[in-house]
Amino acid sequence: MPFALFDRDAKISKAYPTEDEVWTHAREAGLVIDKIPEESGPRHILDQGYAIRACEADVDEDPKANEYEAEQAADEFPFLKR
Repeated sequence: MPFALFDRDAKISKAYPTEDEVWTHAREAGLVIDKIPEESGPRHILDQGYAIRACEADVDEDPKANEYEAEQAADEFPFLKR
C-alpha cells in the first residue's frame, strides 16, 4: 500500500511506494524537525499537524512514477534539496 503526507486529514502530497520515501520528501520540504527527548538521543518528527499515513493512490496516480519524477527533479534541481 502506498503512503502520502497529510496535513491533519487532507492528503497534501502525491502517493509514494514506501513510508521512507515520504519521510525523505518531507525532510527535503523542511517539514521534519529534531526533537530531543530526555531519556534518549534526538529523533526526527514531523512538524505539528503533519502525518505520514498509508493511503490509496488516486485513480490516475502511480506511486512508483511519482517517486521516479521526484528523483529526476532532485537531480535536475539539486538546490531544492535541503
